[in-house]
Amino acid sequence: MNSIPLRAVYQARAAIHGIALRTPLVPAPSLATPEREVRLKLETTQPIGAFKIRGAANAIASLAPEQREAGVTCASTGNHGRAVAFAAKRLGIPAIICMSELVPENKLRAIRQLGAEARIIGRSQDDAQVEVDRLVREDNMAEIPPFDHYHVVAGQATIGLEIVEDWPEVDTVIAGLSGGGLLGGIALSVKTLTPDTRVIGLTMDR
Repeated sequence: MNSIPLRAVYQARAAIHGIALRTPLVPAPSLATPEREVRLKLETTQPIGAFKIRGAANAIASLAPEQREAGVTCASTGNHGRAVAFAAKRLGIPAIICMSELVPENKLRAIRQLGAEARIIGRSQDDAQVEVDRLVREDNMAEIPPFDHYHVVAGQATIGLEIVEDWPEVDTVIAGLSGGGLLGGIALSVKTLTPDTRVIGLTMDR
């Protein structure tokens, strides 16, 4: 992936306006100590209940007209698929979300309620990805990956912009690692705007 300049993050913020929300950064007294204030960035207040909407919306908004006409697709176990479905609906673009048989029914229902097709393929994310690859190859659909994508990372980076704008004194930001799109995006914004701020990624101890 090419390096992402900060201007791309500001462009992402403009692109996702009206699709993703600017979420609150609220004090968390139960997690604080007398020496350290803690605040939580409430991405659960997004329309789909997760930060994924930022990256998906920015990636879809960046598509050329002919790509929009062909539609978008992705492999997902839930939140990313909902994000793609939500953003595609808001932008009037058809979407096919490929999922395995193991995805819970409530997640399938949520995607279908947004007007996207939830296509069930195999019993793993790898199986679902095979169908995504076919749709891209044969039907010219645009794949919207969950994390390793220029516009997706730039979209997630808008979280870092908001944190620094709302709390310029922040000295440490902690974010989930997972695929790295969220953490990479937040680090991009925070370390560019406030280089002395620490950014820490957390993941499960396997």
